[in-house]
Amino acid sequence: MHCTHLDAADHPRPQLVRDPDWRDLSGPWWFAHDDADLGRTERWMDPEVTGPFTRTVTVPYPPESKASGVQDSGFHPVLWYRRTVEAARPAPGRRLLLHFGAVDHRAEVWVNGQPVGRHEGGHTGFTCDVTEALAEDGAQAVVVRAEDQPLDVTQPRGKQDWRADPHVIWYHRTSGIWQPVWLEEVPEDHVTVLHWTPDVAHARVRGRVRLSRWPGRALNLTVRLTHGTRVLAEQRMRTEEQETAFDLAVPALLHAQDLDDLLWSPEHPHLVDAEVTLAEAADDAPVDEVSSYLGLRDVGWDDGVFLLNHKPYFLRFALQQGYWPDSHLAAPADALRREAELAKEIGLNGLRLHQKVEDPRFLYWADRLGLLLWEEMPSAFAFGATTVERVTREWTEAVTRDLGHPSIVGWVPFNESWSVPHPARVPEQRHFMDALYHLTKALDPSRPAVSNDGWEISAADIWGVHDYTQRADVLRERYGHPSLRRGEFAERWPGARRLTLDGVRHEGQPVVLSEFGGATFEPAEGAAWFGYGTVASREEFAERLASLVDAAVDSGLAGFCYTQFTDTEQEINGLLTSDREPKIPAAGLRAILTRTRADVRADVRDGERAPARDRHRA
Repeated sequence: MHCTHLDAADHPRPQLVRDPDWRDLSGPWWFAHDDADLGRTERWMDPEVTGPFTRTVTVPYPPESKASGVQDSGFHPVLWYRRTVEAARPAPGRRLLLHFGAVDHRAEVWVNGQPVGRHEGGHTGFTCDVTEALAEDGAQAVVVRAEDQPLDVTQPRGKQDWRADPHVIWYHRTSGIWQPVWLEEVPEDHVTVLHWTPDVAHARVRGRVRLSRWPGRALNLTVRLTHGTRVLAEQRMRTEEQETAFDLAVPALLHAQDLDDLLWSPEHPHLVDAEVTLAEAADDAPVDEVSSYLGLRDVGWDDGVFLLNHKPYFLRFALQQGYWPDSHLAAPADALRREAELAKEIGLNGLRLHQKVEDPRFLYWADRLGLLLWEEMPSAFAFGATTVERVTREWTEAVTRDLGHPSIVGWVPFNESWSVPHPARVPEQRHFMDALYHLTKALDPSRPAVSNDGWEISAADIWGVHDYTQRADVLRERYGHPSLRRGEFAERWPGARRLTLDGVRHEGQPVVLSEFGGATFEPAEGAAWFGYGTVASREEFAERLASLVDAAVDSGLAGFCYTQFTDTEQEINGLLTSDREPKIPAAGLRAILTRTRADVRADVRDGERAPARDRHRA
C-alpha cells in the first residue's frame, strides 16, 4: 500500500490512514430521548428492544440542530442511538474496531447487547474493539447511550449554553454524536498513535509509534519519508515495545539554500508523505502498514517576536468558533475545506480555534492549504476537583491526538480564566493553570503554550491580550511603545482583569492582541445581538476594521486575532456572515488584513491618511 497525503482528505483520521479497510457509518440512525433515564433499566441496549427508537437522527449532526432532522434544543440529558450494521467476524489475527470522532459528553457503547466501550469527554474521540461481541450472521446491532447534562458547569462545554436559549456569547448546545463514526478492520498488532515532531535546525524528525498492545515478540519497524518522488529519509529498526520513539535524519535539510522547497509555511505549505510498516522480525512477514504525512517546520519565539522556521512571522488571525447555523459544532459536508480557503482568501494566515477541539479533517485542510492554528481547550465554568480531572484528561487526549499537525503552532489550555475564575486570589486555581501549562509542555515541548489567553497571564510562551476598545488611538497608546518588547504595558488593566499575575516575569515572550475588534452592524430594533461596538454601514465597517488593524500592525505586537471570523448566532461581529459571506468584498478584507507596518507608516509619511472607504472599496 502507498497512499499520499492527498488520499487522506476524506478520512476521519487523516494522519493515520489504513486504506481501504474502513467504512463510514454516517447517515440515519434510530434515535430516542431518555428524559427519565430508564434506558439502562429497561435494557434498551439489547438487540430485541426496538420500541423506544421511534424516530431517526442523521449522524454526525447533533439532535439540537436542523441538519440532524430532530432539531430539538430542549433539555434532554440522555440520548440513545441504534443502528444495524452488516459486518462479518474478522479472520483469526484480525480485529474490528468501531471509532467515534466525538460524542458529547459521556458515551457508552454496546454491540449485540454486549458492552464494548465507554468514554467521557465531549471533544475527543475513542475506539471500541467490537470483535468479541460480533454475531455470526453479519447483522450487528450497535447502540450508543450519550449523556450530556446541560446544567453541569464542571463539564468542559466551551461556548455551549447552559440556559434554554442562547445568550450573550453562548450558543445552542451540541450533544451526542457530532463527529464521524466509522468501522475499521485491523491486524491484532496495529499502530494506534503516530506522532511527528520536526527539528529543522538539526535536520531531523522525531517520531513516535504506539501499538495496540505489547507485541510479545520482535518486530521490524520501517519508516519512510518522501517528497514527491524524492526519498528524504528511511530507517528500519527492531522493537519489542508497545511504544517506540525514533530520530530520522533528513539530510536534505542540511542544505540551507535549498530549504524553500521543503519547509512548510502558510505561503508554501509543502507536505511530506510518510509510510510506517510493521513486519515480523523472524521472516519479515507484513503485520501492519499505515500512511501519514507531516510538515517540516519549526516554531518558537525570541526577543518579543513569533518565529516560523527561525524567522520573524507576524500573526494575522481571526477567532474561529467553528459553528454553523444548521449543524452547530458539527461541520456540514465539504465545509471544512471551504473554511480554510475563506480564511486564506481574505488575507488571514491563521485562526484561533476558540473553545473547540476541531475535527481532524479541518486540521488536515489547514495543513494542506497553509493556515496557522492555535488549538484551545473548551472550558468548564466552575472550579473544583471534578473540573480538574475532566479538563486535564480531555486536554491530554486533544494534545496527544493533534500534535503531529504542522498547522498547529500554539496550544491554549485556558481562555480568560474560564475554568479558573479567580487565579489571582485562589492559589489552587493558579496552581491548576500553571500545572496545565507545564503538562502541555511535557506532552509537546516543540510549540508555544499560550496558557491563560486574554488576561491574568501566568506561565506562558506567548502573552495573549484581549482588548475591545473601538478606538485605534487607544490601541496605539497602549501597545505602540518600544517597551512592549520587554513586556511593559502602558496599562495593567485595559479590561476587567489585570494582565499579569504577581511574580510573572517577561522573558522575551511575544505579545499578541489575541482578541480585539468585534464591530457589529447596528441591529434591528428588538433583535438579539452581541458585539463590542456598532457601525452603521459597510463603509463604516471597513473604516473601523482598517483603523484597528493598522493600529495593531503599527505597534510592538507580534500579531493580532480579530473577533471574529464569522457571525455566530447572536454574536454578529464577524468578518463574514454565518453563511460565510464577506461583510465587505473579500478583496477589501484582504487589502485591510494584509497591510504591513511599512504600508501604515508610508501613509503617515505621505500626510493625511486616505480614508479606508476610499482605499478599500465596500
